[in-house]
Amino acid sequence: MSTPLVTPSMPTSASPSATTPISTPALSTATTLLSDANQRLEKALQYVTIHEDAIERLRFPKASLSVSIPVRMDDGSLRVFQGYRVRYDDSRGPTKGGIRFHPSVTLDEVQSLAFWMTFKCAALNIPFGGAKGGITLNPKELSKFELERLSRGYIDLIADFIGPDIDIPAPDVYTNPMIMGWMMDQYSTIRRQITPAVVTGKPITMGGSLGRETATAMGAFFTIQTLMPKFGRHPQDTTVAVQGFGNAGAVIAELLYRAGYKVVAVSDSQGGIYAPQGLDIPSIRRMKEATRGIKVIYCQGTVCSQPDYHILTNAALLELDVDILVPAALENQITADNADRIQARYIFEVANGPISSAADQILETKGIQVFPDILVNAGGVTVSYFEWVQNRSGYYWSLEEVNQRLQEKMTCETELIWQISRELSCSMRTAAYVHALQRLGDAIEAKGTRDDYTS
Repeated sequence: MSTPLVTPSMPTSASPSATTPISTPALSTATTLLSDANQRLEKALQYVTIHEDAIERLRFPKASLSVSIPVRMDDGSLRVFQGYRVRYDDSRGPTKGGIRFHPSVTLDEVQSLAFWMTFKCAALNIPFGGAKGGITLNPKELSKFELERLSRGYIDLIADFIGPDIDIPAPDVYTNPMIMGWMMDQYSTIRRQITPAVVTGKPITMGGSLGRETATAMGAFFTIQTLMPKFGRHPQDTTVAVQGFGNAGAVIAELLYRAGYKVVAVSDSQGGIYAPQGLDIPSIRRMKEATRGIKVIYCQGTVCSQPDYHILTNAALLELDVDILVPAALENQITADNADRIQARYIFEVANGPISSAADQILETKGIQVFPDILVNAGGVTVSYFEWVQNRSGYYWSLEEVNQRLQEKMTCETELIWQISRELSCSMRTAAYVHALQRLGDAIEAKGTRDDYTS
């Protein structure tokens, strides 16, 4: 049985178009992130009138599927894995969302993330709804052969649930282009026709889009470049700390470095490094790829040296006195416990849900500007949309075209959300949710509401 993620309280007016507040649902601890999002939606509903019919539609996912995937392991034994796929809302188009392989995956978690994806697509005006999928496992325990059998078995069971005009999966936690390629190939085998548009984030040779792997970071970079001038900030006078030196964090750190920002601290899961004079990010990335660890080194041409630096924890990095803080790791990194110690002037959420709703209140009181994940990290789904468009047309764009279109999309929606925040005197997070809710409400109301049937 699906858990309601949006639970309206009783309307405050007899009018059928009365704004209905969303109350935080009773979910398991696995859905804390979504519970926080619901609290933020309550704020957004103070600024937008959305018909009660739209609220009712958003209470439950459109469809949830649970499957059991039998896999013959390399040693001949048989294991059965639990898999899920949730299509939350398709009012604005086919649903879209990643597939994650992780031990903590549950139906509640997948359902919650699908809900969140619905709002991200609406905020960026991408003609998709929200979806998510996952399989409960530790992928590090499986061989590549076992992962392939698992991936293909998953598609065998959900093939009737997905499709280029129904639901389009993509990579997420511990999935990658190769896994997406297996899934696309299996779906094509089932349908007896090559169907690249069923999955995005594929290898380039199988119909993937140039720029997809760096899209999240590129989108965040364009957002930063759009917003910082509004505060009179120039790159050469702006210090940056990046928590999380993975696919997104390492790329955004280098993009900012090359644009002239002084990146003074970075970290990965093992810890971080801090150098007030600034770090040479390209050299650190090369060392990370070679040694799987973060090491401070400065290279000028072929001559390298090791400058002075400090070793610090991930938690300490968050509390550095910098201009821009970029959480690009995991959720709930800034909570009520440490929010009062945050010193950054601007926070750009490249990770999903790095700041709790309780921390939001504290940061706002301190005058810290927070730019939400629903906007900042939407470059990934935006270029996934571009990939889908290219697959459908059979015409593929250059990297320059992809990045130009991404820049136009991110800049346009950033400017619109900024304008909403100024007009309503609200935070950028609330403005982003207002933006998304209005679009979702319009799409749902366009199909008819109680007013149309009782007038």
